[in-house]
Amino acid sequence: MTNFFTAEELSSLDPHQIPKHLAIIPDGNRRWAKNLNLEKTDGHKRGADTVTDIVIAAKELGIKAITVYTFSTENWQRPAWEVSSLLYILDDRLKRELDHMKEQGIALHTIGDLSPFPVALQETLEHVREKTKDGQGIDFILALNYGGRDELRRALTAIVDGVVEGRIPKDSLSEKLISEHLDTAPFGDPDLIIRTSGEMRTSNFLLWQNCYSEFVLVDKFWPEFKPKDLLSALLTYQKRERRVGI
Repeated sequence: MTNFFTAEELSSLDPHQIPKHLAIIPDGNRRWAKNLNLEKTDGHKRGADTVTDIVIAAKELGIKAITVYTFSTENWQRPAWEVSSLLYILDDRLKRELDHMKEQGIALHTIGDLSPFPVALQETLEHVREKTKDGQGIDFILALNYGGRDELRRALTAIVDGVVEGRIPKDSLSEKLISEHLDTAPFGDPDLIIRTSGEMRTSNFLLWQNCYSEFVLVDKFWPEFKPKDLLSALLTYQKRERRVGI
């Protein structure tokens, strides 16, 4: 039995055209809160609730991996109190959702550079990753202190180091080699990227990987995004003819 969809709704999808890897830019938490005269932190908390529902809904729809742009390299520019609140909400939610994630077969992963985060948060992330590593339902990837340009910088730095140390032939640089050094190497490029709040930009997200992803832009703030909206996005995706080139 599913949590969010009827058998009829599920039958509306072509099971052979389900995106294997879905990526989401969950935009609009703060504007949602402002429109309701709530605190910004209320928007982030409601946004975290939405993430929980959408990850489970994605699993029910047959998606194998979901990457959520949770904290960007640019988010450090926000007020210190807001950054602290975001990191507290993340730490608290991971701890509270651990048992639920294990029950649902959700395996946690991260992309991005975690080193600037508080040690306690890094320990929580490692603990949850370890406890959920055997989950077979869906790979849930949090993009944390993540930026596409920074990821490319780190990947190219690793390749240069490999060349200097003699592990990588200097004439072997290829798209495949670069992809293998990206954070997303275990999951592949996203087939579908959803951005909420009506904005129309990538915001430094998966810059290398999104070159042939399909985009669905949703004119709702992230806290308003529901499993039925995810289903609608997949139906839109399945109506498109995917091809490379122009």
